[in-house]
Amino acid sequence: MTQTVEKALDLWGMNGAKWRLIAARENRVFRADHGGKSFAFRLHRAGYRTNAELVSELEWMGAVADGGLHVPAPIRSTSGDYLHVVDDVQIDVLTWLSGAPIGKTGEPLQTADRDDLFFRLGREMARLHKLSDDWTPPNNFTRCHWDRKGLVGDSPLWGRFWENPTLTSEDRELFMRIRDHANAQLEEAEASLDFGLIHADLVRENVMADGDKLQFIDFDDAGFGFRIFDLATTLIKNMREPDYPQLRDALIKGYRSHRPIDTDMLDLFILLRALTYVGWITTRMDEDGSAIRNQRFVTTARELANETLISN
Repeated sequence: MTQTVEKALDLWGMNGAKWRLIAARENRVFRADHGGKSFAFRLHRAGYRTNAELVSELEWMGAVADGGLHVPAPIRSTSGDYLHVVDDVQIDVLTWLSGAPIGKTGEPLQTADRDDLFFRLGREMARLHKLSDDWTPPNNFTRCHWDRKGLVGDSPLWGRFWENPTLTSEDRELFMRIRDHANAQLEEAEASLDFGLIHADLVRENVMADGDKLQFIDFDDAGFGFRIFDLATTLIKNMREPDYPQLRDALIKGYRSHRPIDTDMLDLFILLRALTYVGWITTRMDEDGSAIRNQRFVTTARELANETLISN
């Protein structure tokens, strides 16, 4: 890996820069310090995104950064390209953002003014959507689709959640029933729902705070989707907070301070977000902590599915 990073540094004109590994999750992220500035070198996991998808992600991030949103901006290499493949590894470079995540999933949220945090988070989310609508993507722009097919179709983006191997027969039947219910609901309403480019993963770890400034990172799963899905993703990770109703209201109020959104189907989209995690974990069962996460994902999805069926 050392040789790969050194080759990448040369492509971006940073030969001799000091660098170190910062994160080794889905991607490997290295911090490189060069010329008095810091940069994030992303070495992408094999096979997850095509070159065209990654370039599209970078073009979009550059557009919203130019619009004033606090996100990492892509850096072109010395050849003028955003992306290079080095030793069969896709690599790109972003500006480095200071600050720290607003929290960690699974742990109590630690912040002084919680309502204000969620208001500002909702507002920045709305700014992302507005800037995305104001931008015209290039003709070759390609990203995944969190649409009805991507959520409850035959091959959802994050896997066939109803086939998670740890499910009981009762859970499998429940998830198949709720899939049919959600598909029918979406089929009826999708034409009227706000749809466009979304982040799709605004969990606590992907929202960085630097003073009063909120910054969005990790656009790996960003693509075209229902705007309400971004709200649902943030909310599902905070449902166990004692003041969740207030946090939910603050997030929506913050969003609506910048642009309108219909939240009538928010509970359904929180359920859909829960189901995606049941599919996502299926291919990661051999990772450390996956058994506990899987149990949490299935339990949450089961509870929300039963509540939905009871209320309907």
